[in-house]
Amino acid sequence: MNITLRRVYLYLTSLIGLVLVLIGSVQLLNLGLKTYVFTKADDQFYAGPCYEYSRAPIKEGESPRELSKDECDAQRKEERSARRQNQAANSLAFILVGLPVWFYHWGKVKDDKDIPNV
Repeated sequence: MNITLRRVYLYLTSLIGLVLVLIGSVQLLNLGLKTYVFTKADDQFYAGPCYEYSRAPIKEGESPRELSKDECDAQRKEERSARRQNQAANSLAFILVGLPVWFYHWGKVKDDKDIPNV
C-alpha cells in the first residue's frame, strides 16, 4: 500500500512538473510567433485619442494631456514591449519551476521501477 501511494505521488508530481514546462514552452512559442512571424497579432487598434498616463493621481480640475500621434505610437510601443517582457518572464518562471520538479520526480519513478509491488 505504501509503495502504491508513493508511486501515485511521484507520477502526479511528475505530471504537474511536465505540465508547467509545457505551459511555459507554449507561452514562449506564442510570444516568438507574435514577435517574429505574426507581427500585427497583438497590435491594438484604437480610434480615439491617446492620453498621457502616469502613476501619480491627477489633481482635481486637471485632465490628462492628449498626446500627439508620434507620442501615442511611442507609448503603445512601450506598452507592447512591457507586455512581451512580462509574458517572457512568466513563461520562463513556469519552465524554471517545472523542469526541476519533473526531472527529480521522474528520476524517482524510474528508480522505483526496480522495487516490486507489494
